[in-house]
Amino acid sequence: MPTISDEEIRKIIMPLMLSGAKMLDKHCPKCGSPLFEKDGRVFCPVCEHRKKQMAGEMKGVEERLMEKLTQLANSMPDDLDELEKHLRVMGLIIDLLERYRSLEGGE
Repeated sequence: MPTISDEEIRKIIMPLMLSGAKMLDKHCPKCGSPLFEKDGRVFCPVCEHRKKQMAGEMKGVEERLMEKLTQLANSMPDDLDELEKHLRVMGLIIDLLERYRSLEGGE
């Protein structure tokens, strides 16, 4: 079970408490953070924050992969052997993009 860092307590939990959210006497089974209730919704602020961070990081990777794929598509070589290598790399990038997208959807 991942532990909650002091930074997460300062940046996530304290502002949430100051905003009027209610800390419950139940804890998240994933990270051990206290669960909170706000506007009728019960949630784990630490897991939500971590999920948003991960999504942002994945989006950055996805954007870089798309840029590289576009760059490769715009610079197709005439030599057949080089073209084959080029297409193989493009196929690997497409596979990576599909994996990232399936990870995003699976969470």
